Amino acid sequence: MPTDVIMPQMGESIFEGTITKWLKKVGDSVQRDEPLFEISTDKVDAEIPSPAAGVLTEIKAAEGTTVQINTVVAVIGGAGEAVVKSTPAAAPAPAAPVAPKADSKPASAATPAPAVAPTPAATTSAPEATTSGGTNVVMPQMGESIFEGTITKWLKKVGDSVQRDEPLFEISTDKVDAEIPSPAAGVLTEIKAAEGTTVQINTVVAVIGGVAGGSASTAPAAKPAAATPAVASKPVPVATPATAPPTGTAGRIHSSPLVRRIAKDNHLDLAKIPGTGAGGRITKEDALGYLGQHGEGQHGEGSAAPAASATSTAAAKAPAVGASASAPLAPLSGDLVPMSKMRSIIAKRMVESKHTSAHVHSVFKVDMTRIARIREREKSKYEQRNGVKLTYMPFITRAAIHCLRKMPIVNASLEGDAIRYHQHINVGIAVALDWGLIVPVVKQAEERSFLGIARGIADVAERARSKKLKPDEASGGTFTITNPGIFGEQFGTPVINQPETAILGVGGLFKEPVVLTDAEGNDTIAIRHIIRLTLGFDHRIIDGAEAGKFMAELKKYLENWNEDIG
Repeated sequence: MPTDVIMPQMGESIFEGTITKWLKKVGDSVQRDEPLFEISTDKVDAEIPSPAAGVLTEIKAAEGTTVQINTVVAVIGGAGEAVVKSTPAAAPAPAAPVAPKADSKPASAATPAPAVAPTPAATTSAPEATTSGGTNVVMPQMGESIFEGTITKWLKKVGDSVQRDEPLFEISTDKVDAEIPSPAAGVLTEIKAAEGTTVQINTVVAVIGGVAGGSASTAPAAKPAAATPAVASKPVPVATPATAPPTGTAGRIHSSPLVRRIAKDNHLDLAKIPGTGAGGRITKEDALGYLGQHGEGQHGEGSAAPAASATSTAAAKAPAVGASASAPLAPLSGDLVPMSKMRSIIAKRMVESKHTSAHVHSVFKVDMTRIARIREREKSKYEQRNGVKLTYMPFITRAAIHCLRKMPIVNASLEGDAIRYHQHINVGIAVALDWGLIVPVVKQAEERSFLGIARGIADVAERARSKKLKPDEASGGTFTITNPGIFGEQFGTPVINQPETAILGVGGLFKEPVVLTDAEGNDTIAIRHIIRLTLGFDHRIIDGAEAGKFMAELKKYLENWNEDIG
């Protein structure tokens, strides 16, 4: 029976995708889960695996075609079935996006398209495929938009016994670090992917056999699949606009909607950006790297001239001063260690955020004396009564939720030329880990009591540290709170967590002398508990006046706290 291959839904807010490359042609044999075609959406570029084994008998959507989700793009039949002529190649034509009806919802992630691996997005259990040689352990899909993971550590070695659901290996993705449990009990007979290897979802990474199963060799050690860092003594040559090779073929530029948006926002000429992707495709990293090297292009022009072109030209014409001017830099001593998967992702996200949002910061001093006294008086009984410690974070989070309700623009995000006002307040809580930083999210925080907020923060923070977070618990935030003050900082200027609009930085709590004025206008000096709160906001959609009002309301709420803490 023929199997339809359909365009999968790559995320809740994505309703179309562009087929950028067919990896098989009509008449080719294909195995189940073998990469079949590549797609591009405004969130991700990905390879889509075949939903069945057989022969590719028909291609219904040519390369460059943008189609809606759940559209049949190809047909896979048996070896003896008739082959239909492939759809002729066509230049990409932008398809008009179809907005969902007001009374309808996007296709649920619980019913994935056949072309997507059927692993539930929220599970961290390793799927199993039992074969005559044992049970295959495969790389699980850790979220709708995640299609690969890096094996950071094997918790068992070949020959070790393992119980079903016992932690088997650790992985790192761009959303979470997690321990993956064993899908079966038995003996780990083979490891197919070494530590540091980045593999696609549904790839077999190990085999578990019975107690008497034979032992196979472990996969050879592999270096982490992070980009090889450039050595300081060998600067990487940068292609200038004059020498950059054209991207694509026949004058056609291959890029994703996200890359085109970056180019539009920063006035870049895509024809001048060398593409490192398949077939010369311009990736997001290519665009951001070019932007970092050359700066934004001039408004009204399609070029991306370097920000300091005049200086560069003058420097090029200037005579060399001494023979040492052109001498290579001496190598620096020390260890050169590749970045971890998480650190590499953090680096990219920080640069991306700085290039995306117009960052502005506003710092307010807040008198926390009233709250400090409440906490000191109640903390012992509170923990005994509720099983959670009474910290300052629930107070600040509740106050922020109150202000976000009054000023929804701070809880919004920018989508193209429109502003998305979110229905719920999903508060991200930045958690510092020994191996990086993660921002788990307390969803629908506006519906929780003070105690509910306290428990929610403690829960996600603890599971983040123990690698027990589910992927959807580290995404979907609308406003983030970060607390560098625990290390003694006065205040910080945090980077906005994209695609959010604002982030609140919490400074340290210090006793300071403060001038107090009574009702009669008399001034006195008193020792008060002072904290500094910083609002980092995107000036593209939040004005300074709005940020000031938000912070003034936050200060007022905290200094005059009168809420029951439960």
